[in-house]
Amino acid sequence: MIDQPPRPVRAEDILADGVDQTDLDGLSARKGTVAAFLRNARRWVEPDIAGSERALLTEAIARAVPVLRAIGLFDVLEVRDPALRALIDAC
Repeated sequence: MIDQPPRPVRAEDILADGVDQTDLDGLSARKGTVAAFLRNARRWVEPDIAGSERALLTEAIARAVPVLRAIGLFDVLEVRDPALRALIDAC
């Protein structure tokens, strides 16, 4: 169980102003990782993207998955797209 502070956690509790990354379970979590993953995932699921773009997005998504797991993103959110979920599960 994760220790919870007596108040809700704010973004600056995780990464203070001026800090761009933190260490989580030996992984470097950069500020913006979740937002970048979401943007890449939204594009990845679009049916009309070129194979070369999908390959680049696949690599970017795969690089982000370990950090997203470390922060617990997939413990509280479920990926609805079956193909994207399979990609994440395979990482």
